[in-house]
Amino acid sequence: MNYLRTAILLAGLTALFMTVGYLIGGGAGVVIAFVIAAGTNLFSYWNADRLVLSMHGAQEVDERSAPELVAIVRELAQRAGLPAPRVYLMDSPQPNAFATGRNPQHAAVCATTGLLNTLNREEIAGVIGHELSHVRNHDTLTMTITANDCRRYFHARAVRHVLWRLWREAR
Repeated sequence: MNYLRTAILLAGLTALFMTVGYLIGGGAGVVIAFVIAAGTNLFSYWNADRLVLSMHGAQEVDERSAPELVAIVRELAQRAGLPAPRVYLMDSPQPNAFATGRNPQHAAVCATTGLLNTLNREEIAGVIGHELSHVRNHDTLTMTITANDCRRYFHARAVRHVLWRLWREAR
């Protein structure tokens, strides 16, 4: 069901992007908008997890650097019948965690240092279990695509702003 929802979301947002392309550039604008939407959607599908993790400065950890966190993630993934996701740690005092990736085979779970310093093992396991439920239900794909579309929207606004400024200065 989440794959269908993601496909509908992608189709709707691509259509919206193409409509804006039509309003800006007519038929050529539709084609350009479609190429941009298709390219960013494909790029997002294959690379969004890496983009999100690098955007937050997350570092991959293993049994040597974060043994308790890695053990919790692997134990809970095994109980849920999931492949063990990659585990990341983000240096932030705010207690938080998130999951990303296009499917369970390419998933990653990231926790902040604030989460590890604030909660006990049982509470951390509850948070990680919640994140793994997103992986199991394929919610991470929908969240990843949505984040990509938001990024595309804000980039389009920035480009529009720059072009508007250049046009005004040229007059």
